Amino acid sequence: MLYIIGLGLYDEDDISIKGLKAIEDCDEVYAEFYTAMLQGSSLSAIEKRIGRRVKVLGRGEIEEERIPIERASEIDVALLVAGDPLVATTHTELLIDAHRRGVETRVIHSSSIVSAAPGLAGLQAYKFGRIITIPFTTDNYFPTSPYTNIGENLEAGSHSLVLLDIEAHRDRYMTANEGLRYLLRASEKLDDDTITGETLAVVIARAGSEEPVVRADRIDALVDEDFGDPLHCLVIPAGLHFIEAEYLVEIAGAPRAVVERMIL
Repeated sequence: MLYIIGLGLYDEDDISIKGLKAIEDCDEVYAEFYTAMLQGSSLSAIEKRIGRRVKVLGRGEIEEERIPIERASEIDVALLVAGDPLVATTHTELLIDAHRRGVETRVIHSSSIVSAAPGLAGLQAYKFGRIITIPFTTDNYFPTSPYTNIGENLEAGSHSLVLLDIEAHRDRYMTANEGLRYLLRASEKLDDDTITGETLAVVIARAGSEEPVVRADRIDALVDEDFGDPLHCLVIPAGLHFIEAEYLVEIAGAPRAVVERMIL
């Protein structure tokens, strides 16, 4: 049996009781942290919390060697992942491969930025459109599709959750500032004013921690602000319900004049 167990958003205490019970029944415990990492925790803290030794696997060991599936064909194996397991395509592919090989699987869900961010931003979850990721760019690589996808969401009246690139194996995490600068640069590159310095944005930092940061304002006002340690993400709101607008003012510190013009 292969158990894929979500660790949750921020630290070792986010794992569910159901996840802990499943780990007790497993012969081996693996983890992968290349798709995401718990920023408020460490491998030793996770091991202490679950009472087991954990072997961390790299991308090749998961996606090419398929070590969790190979081992799960003989014994009960747990694969620990940050967030909610099936948000990452990597884990969906593992389930498909395991099914084809006749290996039993069980997924134990946990909290994810996909569900936490809308709530922290005070925005109605059913009004969100396609999730967007801004990748790290280089002099020779600057895709504009994240910008245009946000534009499509806005045109449809949908809020956008914007995830920011991570390279966990390099301890490299895109900041909200980098993400906002990307949007401004893409706007200039495309000569498009869908998103400008006047656009309302929400920055969320360290979701799941005891003191997450939630800040809403014009992009120009946020782009140079210090939001502290990772992980960060962005939300670009579309038209607002009056309760959404009030939340952004009262909880996220948005200027009332900025949000009132967006109330439907």
